[in-house]
Amino acid sequence: MCRWAAYRGDPLYLEELVSSPAHSLIEQSHCATRAKTQTNGDGFGIAWYGERPEPGRYRDILPAWADCNLKSLARQIRSPLFLAHVRAATGGGTRRDNCHPFVHGNWSFMHNGQIADFERLRRRLEATLDDELFTARAGSTDSELIFLLALQFGLAADPIRAMAETIGFVEAVATEVTGSALLRFTAAFSDGQGLYAIRYATDEKPPTLYASPLCNGRGHCLVSEPLTDDVDAWAEIPNGSAVAVTGDGIEVMSFRPQKPGIRSRIEPVAIPA
Repeated sequence: MCRWAAYRGDPLYLEELVSSPAHSLIEQSHCATRAKTQTNGDGFGIAWYGERPEPGRYRDILPAWADCNLKSLARQIRSPLFLAHVRAATGGGTRRDNCHPFVHGNWSFMHNGQIADFERLRRRLEATLDDELFTARAGSTDSELIFLLALQFGLAADPIRAMAETIGFVEAVATEVTGSALLRFTAAFSDGQGLYAIRYATDEKPPTLYASPLCNGRGHCLVSEPLTDDVDAWAEIPNGSAVAVTGDGIEVMSFRPQKPGIRSRIEPVAIPA
């Protein structure tokens, strides 16, 4: 399982999540504590937003702990919104095109989880993409394909609904092709304005997700694992939740897959302060 961290709020140096904390993302790349595998050394990536609509991005197949450029960039880049990811491959080769975050236009996306029997479903899922999005597919992972399907289902118009329809569609195809659906999905995605996340699994075993305020409450980070030992600073996001971090703060909502074309019901969910 991969590990990731994302932030939206007052401009912050990337190192505040990527390299400086005691349990930073780089630390998690070789010593994760809340994942099935301790090591996440199959590549890494960062995507950050600045003065242009589309994000900057840096990815490589080296382990995050072995890339001196990553620490240097994280120390120099200051951004109000960024995503960072370290990869433990469950499918797809170790190549740069398979490293997260994935980017299309002003959108960025990263994922922790998997689709069971993905190779049996892949052709059917890819056939749903229009020509533009199919051509944009550069790698071979289920993660990138989920991102492109979400764009197909209207990510730009309604991010949470589009992701609910995407997951609903994947589950329907899996059930039709294999007789059952097993999907574990914890992802973060952004259009450069809002930061969104989903935690969901069909078997009640979703990858972990935590939230914490930063910058005296003027920013929030979403992470696979707490970055510090201060347990009171981190709230675990429940399974079956969607998260939206905007200029108004953070909101956690119930989340469930939907059939394409049916609006998802979004209901507030209380989480510990």
